[in-house]
Amino acid sequence: MDTDLHQIIRSNQGLSEDHCQYFMYQLLRGLKYIHSAHVIHRDLKPSNLLLNANCDLKICDFGLARPNLENENMTEYVVTRWYRAPELLLNSSDYTAAIDVWSVGCIFMELMNRKPLFAGKDHVHQIRLLTELLGTPTESDLSFLRNEDAKRYIRQLPHHPRQQLAKVFPHVNPLAIDLVDKMLTLDPTRRITGNFPLCTAI
Repeated sequence: MDTDLHQIIRSNQGLSEDHCQYFMYQLLRGLKYIHSAHVIHRDLKPSNLLLNANCDLKICDFGLARPNLENENMTEYVVTRWYRAPELLLNSSDYTAAIDVWSVGCIFMELMNRKPLFAGKDHVHQIRLLTELLGTPTESDLSFLRNEDAKRYIRQLPHHPRQQLAKVFPHVNPLAIDLVDKMLTLDPTRRITGNFPLCTAI
């Protein structure tokens, strides 16, 4: 492969809406296949998405990938911070394939904005950026957390309402915003899965 999505995003190369949709279609198709094999990638980010001159996209670097087995605890420290789902930031070890969906939502927005959506400087800053855009989790949003320390930490955060992504990013296609909105749901049990029909996704 000639390059990766990280290099394309950082370059001055123009990207049409068709380019973005084609990249995301391939990424979602690949993710659907990975998840159908009961595997979680656990490190999706632009630099792990290879591209060639024909705009063919391949997911690479499965070094952190693990089988998605029920009732099996896994290490929390996976996924590069900027693409890390809130359940990982809050030290949950019983996460699901929903962490990959979160990463894809972050990648999609970065692709369309040409800059990272949540470029946290550290763990605490990352959580702050999430809550400032997506709102502070409500008590019902915390039901997926088993760690009481994590729940207490969230409860003491300043309250932020969830912003409307369509207003924050008015230049982005409303259909894309709708999909990202479903991917970037704080509660992983309410997050869209990778098994939705690709023809309706983008």
